[in-house]
Amino acid sequence: MQVALKVNGKQRNLELAPNTLLVQALREHLKLTGTHVGCDTAQCGACTVILNGNAVKSCNVLAAQVAGADIMTIEGLAQADGTMHPMQAAFKDCHGLQCGYCTTGMVMSAVDLCNKHPKASEGEIRDLLEGNICRCTGYQNIVRAVVQGQAAMAAA
Repeated sequence: MQVALKVNGKQRNLELAPNTLLVQALREHLKLTGTHVGCDTAQCGACTVILNGNAVKSCNVLAAQVAGADIMTIEGLAQADGTMHPMQAAFKDCHGLQCGYCTTGMVMSAVDLCNKHPKASEGEIRDLLEGNICRCTGYQNIVRAVVQGQAAMAAA
C-alpha cells in the first residue's frame, strides 16, 4: 500500500506492507537509523519520534495509521548546517549518554517534554521521562542535560 508521510520536513511516499511498523518504515525504507529498536513492546523508548507534535514510540504504531502525518526523527533535529538542536548540545555537554542506545529516544522525549512543560522541575523531568529506559547512566546526567536543554530552548 502507498503511505505518504512528511518526515523531517520532506514529503515521502512509501510502498509498504499494511503491517509495517513506523519504526521499520523509518529505519528500513527511509534509512533513518537514528531511531533505534530496543524492546519492540513500547517499554524502553529507544524508538521515540515526534509525531504531529507529540512524542510517540514508533515500534507501537503502524505506518499506515499515521499516513499524512508530520514526523520528526533525531536526524531532523539539527539545523541544515549541522548545528545541533539545543537539547542535542545539552546531552553532549552534560555527558547525558554512555552507550548511546537510548540517547536518540531520550533526546526526542526531552524535546517534547520541554515543549510541553518549559518550566519543569528536576523532579517533574524525572517523572516525565519515565517511559524511557537507560541501563547505563543512572539518569543524573540525563536530567542535568534536560535542565540545560530546557533553558537553552527557552532562550532560543
